[in-house]
Amino acid sequence: MADLVEQLIASKYLKAPHLIKAFKKIKREDFVLPGAKEEAGLNVPLNIGFGQTISQPLTVAFMLELLEPRKTEKVLDIGSGSGWVSALLTEIVGESGRVYAIERIEELKSFGEQNTEKYRFVSDGRLKFFVGDGAKGLPEYAPFDVIHVAASAATIPSALLDQLAIGGRLIIPEGVDTQELVLIERKSENEYTQRRFSGFVFVPLISKTINR
Repeated sequence: MADLVEQLIASKYLKAPHLIKAFKKIKREDFVLPGAKEEAGLNVPLNIGFGQTISQPLTVAFMLELLEPRKTEKVLDIGSGSGWVSALLTEIVGESGRVYAIERIEELKSFGEQNTEKYRFVSDGRLKFFVGDGAKGLPEYAPFDVIHVAASAATIPSALLDQLAIGGRLIIPEGVDTQELVLIERKSENEYTQRRFSGFVFVPLISKTINR
């Protein structure tokens, strides 16, 4: 993993010192299936079951650099999967920050909780997981300074725009056949700005939850 982080730094995908520190501390191998430990240092997505993957490190670094999460901020992580990005965000926002993670598949929600507890983030009260429809967000915990979405929506859910704090940042893949990463900043009650980036592929954002 150390070599992978150095590659991301050298390729300019990972630049901010506090993000580099988090990537070095939160080990990707702690968030993959047992048989994939040796592949955790590769810059590729890896299967975590149920048709889902742990994201490609380059993509995660790119999205977090755009989001610019900071200490004390409140974060919503949608499509938490293995819990790796949730853990990175929890480390970045620090002890006074909070991260709320939504996963639609009960088993993956439990998998993410178990993985992040290796860093005691759940038991310390800094990170909380939910099974739910990510497109609806978590209105009872809004507003959020940062919203990170790891699945592609056909259109950007209005609920997530409503739950974004003024001054907050939302990043979400948008599109079905052709996808773009969209970075949205809320400037005021009714004003949002957008920046778009092409060249990424994500699993779809699905509303149906799976509880077993």
